[in-house]
Amino acid sequence: MTALVETPTTAIDGTLARLVAHKDAWAQLPIARKIQYLKDMRPKIAAVADEWVAAAVQAKHIAPDSPLTGEEWTSGPWAVLYGLNRLVESLEAINKTGKPALKDSAIHTRADGQVVVKVFPSSLYDRLLISGVTAEVWMQPGVTPENLRDTMAVFYSQIEPAGLVALVLGAGNIASIAPLDVFYKLFVDGEVCLLKMNPINDYLGVFMERIFADFIRDGYVATAYGGPEVGAYLCNHPDIATIHITGGNKTHDAIVFGAGPEGEARRQRNEPLLHKPISSELGNVSPTIVVPGPWSKADLQFQAEHIATQKMHNAGFNCIASQVLVLPATWNQKDALLEALRQTFKQIEPRYQYYTGQAQRRQSFLQAHTDAEILDTNDTPRLLINVGSGNLDDICFKTEAFANVYATTQLPGQDAAQFLQNAVAFCNDTLWGTLGANILIHPATIKELGAKFDRAVADLRYGCVAINSWTGVGFLLAQTTWGAYPGHPENDIQSGRGVVHNSFMFDKPQKSVIRQPFYPFPRNLRHGEIHSLPKPPWFVTNKQASHTARRLTMFEARPGPQHLAGIFMAALRG
Repeated sequence: MTALVETPTTAIDGTLARLVAHKDAWAQLPIARKIQYLKDMRPKIAAVADEWVAAAVQAKHIAPDSPLTGEEWTSGPWAVLYGLNRLVESLEAINKTGKPALKDSAIHTRADGQVVVKVFPSSLYDRLLISGVTAEVWMQPGVTPENLRDTMAVFYSQIEPAGLVALVLGAGNIASIAPLDVFYKLFVDGEVCLLKMNPINDYLGVFMERIFADFIRDGYVATAYGGPEVGAYLCNHPDIATIHITGGNKTHDAIVFGAGPEGEARRQRNEPLLHKPISSELGNVSPTIVVPGPWSKADLQFQAEHIATQKMHNAGFNCIASQVLVLPATWNQKDALLEALRQTFKQIEPRYQYYTGQAQRRQSFLQAHTDAEILDTNDTPRLLINVGSGNLDDICFKTEAFANVYATTQLPGQDAAQFLQNAVAFCNDTLWGTLGANILIHPATIKELGAKFDRAVADLRYGCVAINSWTGVGFLLAQTTWGAYPGHPENDIQSGRGVVHNSFMFDKPQKSVIRQPFYPFPRNLRHGEIHSLPKPPWFVTNKQASHTARRLTMFEARPGPQHLAGIFMAALRG
């Protein structure tokens, strides 16, 4: 698709002046009115959903009848509607009691004193539609059960708060990122928002303008289009008070410190040019840790499809795409898992490489690893690279590929406990970024490890840890936080600072932990796992992903039991 016309600076000036004029009105708008804005969006999203998905499918060269269109439903309209509905629930509770609704039974304290809140499932429909999946948000040190609620929805504890104008620099890959980031600025931070669409997917701008039409009409949201020049003009505009970016750390550093060698020198001296609050989500070299255990042939195949999904969803253009498979060197099933993964990759249809710069990034990995295994024969074939764990500065460990490149490495360990300890240290100390990490582990091994497994999860310094799940699920579940592990200084930003999504509006989260059943339904019933989750609709091998995801979207647009039979029938055929 052709990129849209760049927004002139004179138009930007006028747009920002209008946002400035309405920023205090939005900050002080009654909560009931804010809730109504969200509720009025539901039919607008439903009305554009088919066109929205069709535009994305066309841009990404996906066949309209391919199950892969399900990716555009789940990570587009469904994710936005799901996040919207969770915000409505929290705002309604705030309007009644001053805080999002949180049961005392959802709060517990770990042995080390860290406060953990179970945030998913939060309804009967969650239990039915995403059966077996659970999620927690772990808090930063200093948060206690007694003061936890004081750290929630802090914007709404202010009396007559002053408004601010936020700039959201939209992502070019996943369609729901930009609107969900706008939601966060509007409803959690209380700021009016200018959304600059990314040139890669600015064809979605027309749909953003339609679903945010009421906000745009009333001066609370605006859009802009263009490349780096427009972005730079906006970042340095005096009317912009705060910035949120989803993208790469190099882009963040250019914004904060300036471009070129001089900007890099300023970064090393930690002398920023930009003095505005900037939150960011900037990617990751994401690991998937495979803990040794008694896996069956069926387990190997299912988890191979799971790993392939973690890598190949959205053609690999995810900030949370798995990049390094961390295997136990002494596990007698590692070769069988690798072969199942290799065959799964080969069976997945090659994807159009739509994201700019992917060919150059891929080539840099190939130059560093001339022995890389080439998995297919299209113009940009998928690469499988084996890296020795001792090569600590290898490009596969230090640079996010954002392309169809996958690496494996093997770590020692006399048993599962020792391997897992080594894997956690490797991920924390060697791999670049802290956005998310995945762990695949047999239930018997979890039981065997006991407190050692819990300690390993606690020790992983990542903003999202997914156990027998993919951290992409942590992105989709609005109740969880989404962002880097806290603590990165501005001149070593890595995966960024701050969080989004976070519908409970926690102000001091450390990370989210997602758990998913090891076995899919109905095979789980033979192993004592009670849930009804078959092959998830986000799997790249799910043949019914499109039908299931569209039905789930229509459910969120108009929740009710009338959708359930159709959803279950489609899901069970996946």
